[in-house]
Amino acid sequence: MDIQKRVNEIYNELVNIRRELHMHPELSENEYETMNRICSYLDKWGIEYKKSVADTGVVAIIRGREGGRTVAARADIDALPVVELNDLAFKSKNEGIMHACGHDIHTAIHLGVARLFKEMENEFQGNVKIFFQPAEETIGGAKRMIEEGVLKNPDVDYMLSLHVMPSLDVGEIEIKYGKLNAATNEFTIRITGKSAHAAYPEQSVDSIVVAGNIIVALQTLVSRNISPLNSVVLTLGKINGGTKNNVIAGEVTLSGTLRTLDEDTRNYAKKRVREIVENTAKAHGASATVEFDEGYPALINNDEVVDALKESAESVLGKDKVRLKEYPSMGADDFSFFCRETKGAYYNLGCGNRDKGWTWPLHSGKLIADEEAIKVGVVLQTVTLMKLLKK
Repeated sequence: MDIQKRVNEIYNELVNIRRELHMHPELSENEYETMNRICSYLDKWGIEYKKSVADTGVVAIIRGREGGRTVAARADIDALPVVELNDLAFKSKNEGIMHACGHDIHTAIHLGVARLFKEMENEFQGNVKIFFQPAEETIGGAKRMIEEGVLKNPDVDYMLSLHVMPSLDVGEIEIKYGKLNAATNEFTIRITGKSAHAAYPEQSVDSIVVAGNIIVALQTLVSRNISPLNSVVLTLGKINGGTKNNVIAGEVTLSGTLRTLDEDTRNYAKKRVREIVENTAKAHGASATVEFDEGYPALINNDEVVDALKESAESVLGKDKVRLKEYPSMGADDFSFFCRETKGAYYNLGCGNRDKGWTWPLHSGKLIADEEAIKVGVVLQTVTLMKLLKK
């Protein structure tokens, strides 16, 4: 099959699919209508699938000739609680919900990939799985899909995923070897002091003062406990405490996020946060606890898969359109769970158009993506997956 020619032929249909998805966005863990729409297209094209994986996910499989490898690609399908500010003909019909992270484009791309491989099922040896994954924005739907066995029977050898990026013009991609995205840990600090009347501070242990000292002390984690050559982010985003202006607070709660790029640094940073918080509180006569929520692990690309992607992209797009990302992002994506279990790679796909002023960032209510990115994504994913099948 001439993949580029075939993608051009089905492009308008994929655009219409994307616009339908864009008009009907659904939040994480509630992607029921989205799931059914995906299944309706898979039914139309005669593609085998399993629905209700991790409640609202879909796993499609295209079985080629017997033997060979199994490869997979992931498309996240959930939307965000964002008000759409664009006056488009296909503007969101669900008030306060928008595909502001481009997952509608991801879904359309991978429906196109599934269709092409179905049409080529006699031309390749092995299997192709497409995961339409829920809840990337919240609870980590990737982990739940893995726990339900999507990487097994047949076992996945290589895997790809992508994310649209408005800072890149359509027709460009950005790749990175090794560490790409940070691990996340949300945390809550609870400080317990002793409340008293504001006029008699000697009778209190002021939890607000303790909190202030903890906030300052935690700044030394990155500046003095971590090498400047290693990236760590610690952000305190919320503080609650006190009941009245003339009452010294007995309890204060702080919460924030910790971002790291490998497990050793992650474990060390968590240990130091506990030590700093507990000992600073103790020095002021208070007590404090720290609770960490395990978020997403660091996303670390496999060099072998990135090599295949780079070769495909340079062939399809040209060397000048393939950018090598120099530094990791401290943002996160739950595709990292897949990369822990199999050889995977994740890259950024240009969807911006500077000439038209379409450069608004992800998660913005003004995000407009150039739909030509669908065409580029389908071709690149298909060509790279085919290359990985032949490894």
